[in-house]
Amino acid sequence: MGAKTILMITGDFTEDYETMVPFQALQAVGHTVHAVCPDKKAGDTVATAIHDFEGDQTYTEKPGHRFALNADFDGIDPARYDALVVPGGRAPEYLRLNTEVQNLVRHFFDTNKPVAAICHGAQLLAAAGVLEGRTCSAYPACQPEVELAGGTYAGIDVDDAVTDGNLVTAPAWPAHPAWLAQFFKLLNQ
Repeated sequence: MGAKTILMITGDFTEDYETMVPFQALQAVGHTVHAVCPDKKAGDTVATAIHDFEGDQTYTEKPGHRFALNADFDGIDPARYDALVVPGGRAPEYLRLNTEVQNLVRHFFDTNKPVAAICHGAQLLAAAGVLEGRTCSAYPACQPEVELAGGTYAGIDVDDAVTDGNLVTAPAWPAHPAWLAQFFKLLNQ
């Protein structure tokens, strides 16, 4: 596998596992990952939240770790990156309102570069207008957004993932093995 440079767009109250695990796993196999957040610089941190599935009607949320960003958001040139990762959690809910973030996401679809989004990351994809005609998994509460954006919602098991062209998506962190395996395949093409 050739080393790639990967952009991760995240923010406060990103889901802890959905940020930490891909960030570390991608680095462990030799890739460079730049984690950025609007209005923050390298060395700043974002709060994370741990979402768990404990039998309630929706996930529960607990405080997570502080996640250190390692690159500046200002001046990001998406052309320098080979792929994009969009973690879930609550961050996509407000990141999707940022025009610069939407433009960054569009770049990866316009240039057909690999994109991995998980859980609520689909909210950002929907806002960027890149789901038209695409199959996309996400946390089940995001199904209406995927469909309103012109996508087909993949109602798969919580530990599964789906690839549609350059896009690999999954419902939540229990899917990390399948989601990351499919993303690695895209990175190797």
